[in-house]
This record gives sequence, C-alpha cells and structure tokens, in this order.
Amino acid sequence: MRTDDSRRTEVRVAVRTQDGLGEGPFWDAERRELLRVDIRRERVLRWAPDRDEQTVLDVGGPVSLAVPDGQGGLVVAGGSTVTRWWPDRSRTEICRVDAETAATTLNDGKCDGRGRLWIGTWDREGGDRATLNVVDLDGSVRRAESGLSASNGLAWNADSSVLYVVDTPRRVIWRYDYDLAAGELGAREEFVRFDEAAGLPDGLATDREGGVWVALFGGGAVQRYDAEGALTDAVRMPVSYPTSLAFGGDDLRTVFVTTSSAHAAPTGPESLAGSVLTFPADVGGVPVGVYRGDPSSASSSAEPRVS
Repeated sequence: MRTDDSRRTEVRVAVRTQDGLGEGPFWDAERRELLRVDIRRERVLRWAPDRDEQTVLDVGGPVSLAVPDGQGGLVVAGGSTVTRWWPDRSRTEICRVDAETAATTLNDGKCDGRGRLWIGTWDREGGDRATLNVVDLDGSVRRAESGLSASNGLAWNADSSVLYVVDTPRRVIWRYDYDLAAGELGAREEFVRFDEAAGLPDGLATDREGGVWVALFGGGAVQRYDAEGALTDAVRMPVSYPTSLAFGGDDLRTVFVTTSSAHAAPTGPESLAGSVLTFPADVGGVPVGVYRGDPSSASSSAEPRVS
C-alpha cells in the first residue's frame, strides 16, 4: 500500500482556477479535452491540455453532469431534467427524472458501454428517497435502485460485469453485479465502508486491473481499493475537498481530480481549492462511454448561452 512519505505520488496542478464546486470530470478522448462542471456557478467547462485553453458554457440553471453525445454535442443534467445540447447551440429535453419528488435533485452519473446514461439523485433532506436511474437509448427513464440517501460516483469494471455506486451520506460504496446487454443490476453487496475520519466518499473511477478509486470529500485524499476491497493506494491532495476524478491522456494513465473552493475556509493555506489537480497512475483507467441515444427522442427547447 503506497501511503508512506518515501513513495508519495506527486500531485500537480492541471488547471489553476477556483471552481465553486468542480465535479463530473470526463476525458473526451475524441477531442483530447477534459470536460467538467462547476455546480455552484452553473456552467460546463472544457479544457484542452495541449493548448492549455479553456471554454466555458453557461447553463443558466442547475447542472450536475455533462457527457458527450458522440455527435459533437453534450448531454447535460441538472435539477430533474436531462437535456441534449447540439453543436449549433440548440437544445432538446431528453427526459425528466424524479421530477415528482421535490426533495431530490439529479447528481452524478456515467454512460455504460452501450451508451445508456446511468444517473443518480440526491435526497437534500437527508432521507432515503434518492434513486439510481437509467436513461435508455430511446430517451425513456427507468428506475434501477431506490432507497438511497445520495447516489453519487459510479463506474464499471473493465468487462462491465460489475457496477460500483457511492452512497455518500452513508459512507459506503456498493458493488452490483451488472448485465451489460440488458442494462440491469444484479445482486448488491457492500464493497467498502468509510469511517467518519476518512471524509465522505464522492466521485469514483476504475482502472483496468480491477482497482476502484474514490475521492474523499473533506478527507483530502484519493484512495484506491483492489477488487476485493483492500486499500492499496492513498494519494494525499493539497486541498481538503476533492470531489471526483477521471482517467485521461492518450494512455488513460493521467488522473484528473476536481475540487471545491466553496467548502474551503475563506482564509487559510488552501490556495488550490477549486483547481483541477493531476497525478500519474501506474495502471490505465477503464474507458468511459458517451451517450448513444436516438437523436429523435427529444423535444425542442431554448438556445443555451455560450461564452
């Protein structure tokens, strides 16, 4: 387990900025760009490391997630709505999720290997009304799991036979058997449970050797567990509130970590709070899918603001 100072992983700054609540990093391999959202400032950001250039898309409303749609556009989620944003700046609503439950809001998610969007909700009142949902390729929504407190980071193992899901307030990562062809969950078991001192498990990513990496919000670390749930790596962050992570770069061996400045003390040593951090990994990450839904399964909406 690489937790001793003599073998400490070097963490660097990828994007020096002050995201209010940076979240949802996604490596867009086709464009060689890192996609992320700033929940507090209601915007989607693209950063091109080759040019060190950043593009900002103002959503003008709640946003928790943005993923490519495979056709040059984006699928953006926030509040209770999942919307498709087209390259010509028009947008269409795909669906609404748990809109009838006022206490919940859309949270983290990812696309599986078939292009379905799996997305969870957060019970803002601390109850157990959060759910995990699937947006199928025809734009329809089905509930895959209920009774959660906050469905947060999720990721599949390399052959998509297992899905890992974080339930943040309960400080647990669940492990589900997964049927990729059907897009259905099987048996569930507890994978890792965290004590209070560790911080809150937040975003999650997986590597090709079965490793499960999780950002510990308030714990100032990113930790890796093997497929049996044993801790193998602990990478200390220069900030207290890492939120999520993604594998990127041509070989998917560069880890990008989003962070929060909104939760850091207004004065103090955390000058990098809100920045995107990075460190190298010995093992490449599992590629993450893009949304492959039918473009005709949506209705027209207003034009987004782009800056």
